Amino acid sequence: MPPLDVAAFAVFAVAWLFYEPLLTLVGKRRGGVLNTDMTVIRAAWMTNMTGRDPRLMDGQLLGHALNSASFFASSNLLLIAAAAGALFGGEATFRSVSALEVIKTSSRMLFELQLALVLVALARGLLDFIWSIRQFNYCIAAMGAAPDPMPDATDRAAYGAALSRLLNPALSSFNAGVRGYYFALAAAAWLFGPVAFMAATLGAVGLLLWRQRSSPAAAAIRDLRRLLER
Repeated sequence: MPPLDVAAFAVFAVAWLFYEPLLTLVGKRRGGVLNTDMTVIRAAWMTNMTGRDPRLMDGQLLGHALNSASFFASSNLLLIAAAAGALFGGEATFRSVSALEVIKTSSRMLFELQLALVLVALARGLLDFIWSIRQFNYCIAAMGAAPDPMPDATDRAAYGAALSRLLNPALSSFNAGVRGYYFALAAAAWLFGPVAFMAATLGAVGLLLWRQRSSPAAAAIRDLRRLLER
């Protein structure tokens, strides 16, 4: 494999493997990370849920999150099937793709590696979505088991905290699955050459970080967290 391709692959591997630890570190040192702020909001939601009767709205909101995870998992599976079909298409697929002017692949082995990387990124996302769905089902059972509205604030806070320890990892896994699409698109850019691959990887990381810290949504969530923590 040409040295530039090796360098581009190394950049992708570092970005893909260390993005989440980097985001956690940024959140601890500087604060204002959307995912971290949302954990506080979800904890407040679960605590308030224990004092509501009926809890129809809470069930609908959780059901919507579960449906979203199921939709993304189904879509991910279709993309995996398409990528696998191209990967196992053999020499015919390689010849067809190599005929395109915009595709930059020097050998069939490199082409298969490029497709395999897209497939691996999508497969990792699918596993995250599946785990997210499992955890959402645990949340549904825990919410259904919640006692009638609790008058004691201490009990409500304890039950809400326990529920949030189920809900937050479920949505964290969902976020990781969605993030897999960003890295799968970056991996697909490798077909257009190592420079495009490296640029797409850095662009994906930059876009993700901007949405976490500087987007209008991040600012709004940050303000809501401040209001809830008063």
